[in-house]
Amino acid sequence: MSKSLGNYVALNDSPLEMFGKLMSISDELMVRYYLLLLSRELPKNKHPLQAKKELAAEIVATYHSRAAANKAEEAWTRRFSEKRLSETELPILASQSNETVTIVVKGFAVHGITKSRAEASRLIKQGSIQLDGAKLRNPTEQITLSANQILRLDKTHAVRVR
Repeated sequence: MSKSLGNYVALNDSPLEMFGKLMSISDELMVRYYLLLLSRELPKNKHPLQAKKELAAEIVATYHSRAAANKAEEAWTRRFSEKRLSETELPILASQSNETVTIVVKGFAVHGITKSRAEASRLIKQGSIQLDGAKLRNPTEQITLSANQILRLDKTHAVRVR
């Protein structure tokens, strides 16, 4: 793990954040993580996804609680495996603008990510941004947001409109 490479898990991370970071470990690194974090070998007969879930659950339970680990696993599964964002707790976006590119820039800012208008425009044109499952394609389009809509910014970042 390395903070400079952005693949570290902080001991004070929230259970969901900790679980998510551990789930993003490559299959190749799983052998080393099992030895370093759990002091045992990676089970040979386990599917990599199941092995990651077990590793993440054990680490979260160690630093938080078993209940927090179970809740984090359920939330991760809902959001990333089943892609049920509407049932997931998401950060809130309260946007005053109707311009698509401005909304996307503000959506990333909710996650602490700075995107320029040019970057946001490129993502929109590529079809990377979705509003309630529909791809947004025109950065200058004026859209009206409604409460509880889901703006998906990329594979791991989404916000709920207030």
